[in-house]
Amino acid sequence: MIPSSYPDRATMARLTARMLLDIKAVHFNATEPFTFASGLRAPTYIDCRKLISYPRIRSTLMDFLSCTVTEAAGLEAFDNVAGGETAGIPFAALMAERMALPMTYVRKKPKGYGRNARIEGDMTEGQRVLLVEDLTTDGGSKLSFVDAIRDTGAECGHTAVIFYYGIFNETPKRLADHGVRLHYLCTWWDVLTEARARGDFDGQTLAEVEKFLHAPRDWVAPGS
Repeated sequence: MIPSSYPDRATMARLTARMLLDIKAVHFNATEPFTFASGLRAPTYIDCRKLISYPRIRSTLMDFLSCTVTEAAGLEAFDNVAGGETAGIPFAALMAERMALPMTYVRKKPKGYGRNARIEGDMTEGQRVLLVEDLTTDGGSKLSFVDAIRDTGAECGHTAVIFYYGIFNETPKRLADHGVRLHYLCTWWDVLTEARARGDFDGQTLAEVEKFLHAPRDWVAPGS
């Protein structure tokens, strides 16, 4: 069930960043940048899927996320929790358990046979659905999942993620224009602050990460 007491938002952000660093879900590398699906090159990469292998950490973060959502939207705001395929599915299951709600999941595209469905599980017209995923960058994949949910006649005005990049200025407006409110625990800025405090990476790497975060589409790897 949802905890009755929890830390403030700033503390949750700092602790979330610390836990992501603890399990080495955070990767910083300015000399051999990572390439996103969009083609953007970056000195940052985060692997939230690792969280499912750490029971104490995943439990704490799901407590944080359920509290964050219910504080913002209300205890009786939802009838169903949906996970986005594939990374969102385990987190949606954990959130649904805490919120005592049915759980469903949304495919990225119809499976191509059988019912050719995008929604798995029972989702009915008029239900208020919380979409759960591991992270969001620019919000694009969320809109596809939201549309699939709404195609059933259900409502979807909220999405919750553990990690939000927080570096693309258009993301909040993009979601808001689609009638979706974003809830999250921490951003790259929180991770950078905690990484500096802990000394997990060398100063030059962290300086390049900060340059990227300020202007992600303009960043160029050193020596390129």
